[in-house]
Amino acid sequence: MVYPDTFEEKIGFDRIRGLIQSHCLFEPGRERVDAMVMMMSKEEIESALTPVTEFRMIIESEDPFPIQHFVDNRKALEKAGIEGSFLEVEEVNGLARSLDSVRAILHFFKSDEEERYPALKALCKPVKVFPFVTDRINKILNKHGKIKDNASPELQQIRHALQEKQASVSKRLNQILNKARREGLLEEDAAPTFRNGRPVIPVPAVNKRKLGGLVQDESATGKTVFVEPAEVVELGNEIRELEYAERREVIHILIRFTADIRPYVPELLESHSFLATIDFIRAKALFARNIGAIQPGIQPDPGFDWRTAYHPLLLMAYRAENREVVPLTFHLSGNNRILVISGPNAGGKSVCLKTVGLLQYMLQCGVPVPCEEPSRFGLFKGIFIDIGDEQSIENDLSTYSSHLLNMKFFVRNAASDTLILIDELGTGTEPMLGGAIAESVLEQINESGSYGVMTTHYTNLKHFATSTEGIVNGAMLFDNQKMQPLYQLQVGKPGSSFAFEIARKTGLPEEVLQRASEKVGQDHVDFDKHLRDILRDKKYWEGKRQKIRQSEKKLEELMARYEQELLESGKQRKKIVEEARTQAERMLSEANRRIETTIREIKEANAEKEKTKTVRKELETFRANISVQEGREEARVRMELSEIEKRGKELESRRPDIRKRVFQQPAGKKKEKFDPEIHVGDLVRITGQDTPGEVLELQNKKCVVAFGMIKTTVKTVQLEKLKPEEAAHLKFTEQSSVRLGDWDVGKRRIHFRPDIDLRGERADDALQKVVEFIDEAIMVNARELRILHGKGNGILRQLIREYLHTVDLVEWYGDEHVDRGGAGITVVRLGV
Repeated sequence: MVYPDTFEEKIGFDRIRGLIQSHCLFEPGRERVDAMVMMMSKEEIESALTPVTEFRMIIESEDPFPIQHFVDNRKALEKAGIEGSFLEVEEVNGLARSLDSVRAILHFFKSDEEERYPALKALCKPVKVFPFVTDRINKILNKHGKIKDNASPELQQIRHALQEKQASVSKRLNQILNKARREGLLEEDAAPTFRNGRPVIPVPAVNKRKLGGLVQDESATGKTVFVEPAEVVELGNEIRELEYAERREVIHILIRFTADIRPYVPELLESHSFLATIDFIRAKALFARNIGAIQPGIQPDPGFDWRTAYHPLLLMAYRAENREVVPLTFHLSGNNRILVISGPNAGGKSVCLKTVGLLQYMLQCGVPVPCEEPSRFGLFKGIFIDIGDEQSIENDLSTYSSHLLNMKFFVRNAASDTLILIDELGTGTEPMLGGAIAESVLEQINESGSYGVMTTHYTNLKHFATSTEGIVNGAMLFDNQKMQPLYQLQVGKPGSSFAFEIARKTGLPEEVLQRASEKVGQDHVDFDKHLRDILRDKKYWEGKRQKIRQSEKKLEELMARYEQELLESGKQRKKIVEEARTQAERMLSEANRRIETTIREIKEANAEKEKTKTVRKELETFRANISVQEGREEARVRMELSEIEKRGKELESRRPDIRKRVFQQPAGKKKEKFDPEIHVGDLVRITGQDTPGEVLELQNKKCVVAFGMIKTTVKTVQLEKLKPEEAAHLKFTEQSSVRLGDWDVGKRRIHFRPDIDLRGERADDALQKVVEFIDEAIMVNARELRILHGKGNGILRQLIREYLHTVDLVEWYGDEHVDRGGAGITVVRLGV
């Protein structure tokens, strides 16, 4: 169920239908697109989406899918079902081409041995190929779609006689033509032709009676007449009679053919419906490929979990202009069912609302949606929308009255399985009363358990969303520095309308804005400012969180690397031990073999003294070599094992410090012991008071202390020295003379000027003014500043820039453009 009747036009689905129809091959496919309706069950939607996903795979794989002949045969088949009727030759040929396409499509899916397209193959199972019908068509039609001469014996005989008569007529005409040309009755280029189905000769009008025959036609000028010679009139009549007989026989053939296929007409219509289904699926697949749409996850219950979703029409329009579309990502379920979006005008609120309605409706109509995995779509039984101007002079409806009628319908029909979309909730009447009614409507819809997306500028609705369970605020982000919308939805906090900032950018006079600020009240201006501050802080902490995630990832990578190195060290140790064992066994085997050889040689020498001495000497030499080699091998193994053990211990010792090394900041200086004795330059305060002062001079048991611009002498026992951390804090705060408690931030922001002129100022005074100027700019959330200091010797510029370098919130500073002052002006850009 959708509301109102113009729902599809409001969300743009009528244009989606047109784009899909542009990919259809014939009218039945386009009618299927027109017949798309909203489906409610998960199974029904998935059965519509899965074949589209598979067909897109066919398109992207570039497999040659047969789409040559998609002919609309419905009227012909319906006529064939009527007793006594017959199909025309063109209709029979169209039926033949359609059956060829069906047979080719079935063969395509039958040859899919890898089962890549199970849903499409399932659609093919009940479809038949009708070999009898195909054979009957092939018997009467040739490859050009014409009736064959041998379609029947009678037709063959008639056409044979017709060819003979036509040959006789042609021969006789040529004879008459040559004779008339010799007699000068005809033009030299005259040739036989046909008029009204009769053979004729073109003759000049002055000679028409000299040729003799029947005049069948004349030229537009009347100078040439077309005469059928008297000699061929009878032959022409015989040809005409044969043509009539041919036509009668063709009709008899078609009647017999139609009677033969009449029992198959219902099944042939089903086969035709299969072609329409394939065309419909193919068109949706081509459209899905064009916009990058997918089949998302579907859950039977209502809810949203969208990742990087796009408005398809906006995507196509921006693509043509080489522009990027900002995607939509958000989540609604459980306690957060209704999203109230606020933000600046032209910031994308209405586009966001239309995107939600269009993509949800597309999915439930069985059309893939442009988003990314792992997006999940819930299902709704009703989608209602209130957007645009519905005023009607005929029905005596104003804009607000039409909105109220829509609200009435929403309140009565809202349920837990409905989705309600409202643009600019409560507008069209007096703001305070309209805001109250809008809040009541929102409360009623929330109590019904319905889901919804609503846009507004009303502050009371933002407050209500913050304090009410089931409703969550959302903001369309805005770039304060460039003063332009970002078109990004951020769920969780309300958005600012940036009314004063946008008005100032458009050039509205400052006095008008000042009066407006006074009329609306400072509290409202401050509330808007606080919203921006919250968004700024959220962005800052999200950045911090991202850095923590990166550090965690780095930690995991380091841990994995160290674990791998430890594992490799263990494997290397085992390998070295195994090699040493193998080497020892080899050496032992070699020693045993040598000993046995020595004993055998001694026995063979029969204990000859010289021979025995020689053999013993060789054995001693071999034993010495073995010992040296064994010692070297043992030293090598011991050194390698020692290196591995050292490496392992180093890795084990580093493992507990990985997290500390990744996350911990560099260690600061060691905390010094606090010395309570007062020295020149220390910060002190009078006991019992909070105002700090700086010690300028020590005089016995008294101190000269400067409290601000006042110097005074105080007894040392009445003073207490500030601790280092407290003194550092006070030095930081004393650096600026700007205080939130001393002046009104909202008013300062309205009157703040982003430039200052320091020409002619002394260095100390100028630097103090720069400090105050920068502090005030930070407080009023300014972004770009200009400091006019002149060129001179560059001393003042250097002092100012040295100070700017110490301010954390200064993102960049440098010379102004040469056409606008160059090195005489410093441009300062503050960070968020």
